[in-house]
Amino acid sequence: MGLTKEVSMEQQLAGKDFLTLADLSKPEIAYLLELAAYLKKQRLRGIVEQPLQGKTLGMIFEKSSTRTRVSFEAGIYQLGGTGLFLSSDDIQIGRGEPISDTAKVLSGYLDGIMIRTFSQQVVKELAESATIPVINGLTDSYHPCQVLADLQTIEEVKGGLSGVKLAYIGDGNNMAHSLMLGGAIMGLDVCIAAPGGYQPEKAITQQAQSLAALNGRKVEVTTDVHAALDQADVVYTDVWASMGQESEQSVREQAFIGFQVNKKLLELAQPDAVFMHCLPAHRGEEVAADVIDGESSVVFQQAENRLHAQKALMTALMG
Repeated sequence: MGLTKEVSMEQQLAGKDFLTLADLSKPEIAYLLELAAYLKKQRLRGIVEQPLQGKTLGMIFEKSSTRTRVSFEAGIYQLGGTGLFLSSDDIQIGRGEPISDTAKVLSGYLDGIMIRTFSQQVVKELAESATIPVINGLTDSYHPCQVLADLQTIEEVKGGLSGVKLAYIGDGNNMAHSLMLGGAIMGLDVCIAAPGGYQPEKAITQQAQSLAALNGRKVEVTTDVHAALDQADVVYTDVWASMGQESEQSVREQAFIGFQVNKKLLELAQPDAVFMHCLPAHRGEEVAADVIDGESSVVFQQAENRLHAQKALMTALMG
């Protein structure tokens, strides 16, 4: 692929599953980010490299998507392969076939599986029975593919990752979990500000804190938005009611009063802080329109990087 990394790193990643960011080491994630940056530059130069010619990715969707579907489907095509969209209504897993049976059957047809679903246990069971790489496109617990693109974006706009402080304001959901893990592994300080009852899972927080300590960094969880934003280089938020939580919308709007990222809150961060959001966004709820559409926002650069990060991931695991 034109990189200077050892072949052993390519061999190390080939065939691996990607269920959470903790599945990969710091050097492995660093390699993926370097590969993503390389593939992005090649695309901008109009240079086409297709290391996955003849390879097929099966994409199982039990949750709808814009960025995940398009980044993987366009990405596998650009890499020379083929992507198959498989909704739960299209395959037998949606009619009660055991996950292990589906995994074994698909392993005979495909070179990789990406699944976007509700339960992390489903992804885990799929990976345990499959003999090809399984990529977690999103579950209620984790969104590791998004955070790969986020780390790429932070590296681009801040010139590096080590020592960067990321403040996440909002629901302690799958995004908060993956940002804590990814940030901890790659040497960021991460502070999650969420109201009581909506904070990240304690077990995942403790795992991230242990990983952060290995790099001399910190992962913190608080209800104090001001403390989280102090000295923050990156300010991140997500919707207050994720897919499947729509019935909780009004209750959550009350719980999250004071957690909207607006210009007043953004001023508590570093003067050159950037704003990030995994999208889709609800302007006027978790973020003010003049922030997400303002000069500090890098949300569309972040969204584009889903393509490059996913291409790197597929190249490494399926190549």
